[in-house]
Amino acid sequence: MKMISFHVLRVLSAGQALTPLNEKTAYTLYKKGDTISMFIRDESFQTFIRRYPIVTFLVAAHIIVFLLINFTPFSTSLYHFMVGSNYYITAGEYWRLFTPIVTHEAAGHLIFNSFSLVLFGPALEGILGKARFIIGYVGAGLIANIATLLLLPLSYAHIGASGAIFGLFGIYVYMLYNHRQYIDQANTQILLVVLGISLVTTFMNARINVMGHLFGLIGGAALAPIIFASLHRKKKRW
Repeated sequence: MKMISFHVLRVLSAGQALTPLNEKTAYTLYKKGDTISMFIRDESFQTFIRRYPIVTFLVAAHIIVFLLINFTPFSTSLYHFMVGSNYYITAGEYWRLFTPIVTHEAAGHLIFNSFSLVLFGPALEGILGKARFIIGYVGAGLIANIATLLLLPLSYAHIGASGAIFGLFGIYVYMLYNHRQYIDQANTQILLVVLGISLVTTFMNARINVMGHLFGLIGGAALAPIIFASLHRKKKRW
C-alpha cells in the first residue's frame, strides 16, 4: 500500500527567497525590503543546485528511483527491495526503514512529494546547514517508519517521502514556538495553512499512511530542539 501525500499548492508571498549559508552564519537570510519569503523559489536551476545541494540530491534520488522501478528490466525486484514491508523488517531487513523515504512508484506521488520538498526544504537547509538538515529529514522519516512498523500490521507495506516531509513541518512548528526570529507573520500563515490542509487530507484517503504522517510530524518536532541546540553551540564558537 502506497503512502500518498497532498502538498501541491501555489505559495505566494512578498519578498525574496532564502539564500544559502555563508561561511560564518548558519542562519543568515537574504533580505530585500521588509519581508523574508521562505517558500518562493526564484533562483535559476543552477543557482538552486548550488545553494541547496541536499534538497537537490534528495529530489534527484526520488526521480532516479522512480525511473528505475518503472522503466528497467529489474523494476519489480528493485521495488520489492525498496518497499517498507513490516514483515520483512521484522525478519531483519532493516534497510527498509530508510529506503521508502526515496521511493515512489506513481508519477503523481513523486511529483507531490518532490514539489513539497522543493518548496519547504530549502529554507531549512539554509537555516540549519547541510548536516543538520539531513539529520532532521532522514531522522523524521525513520521515526515515521518505526511508528508504522510498531503500530500497523505485519502485512502493511508503504513507500514515499511523506513522513520525512511532515518532519520538516514538525521542525517549522518547533521554530514557531521557540525561534520566531526565523519566520515572519506572512510565512507563519503560509505554513499553518499548508500544514492544516495536509493534516486534513491525511485522513481523507485510505491509501495514506496516517501513522507515517503523524509520527513524521512528531519526529521532526522532537528532533528540532537537538538540532537547534547544536546550531546555537556552533554560533557561540563563532
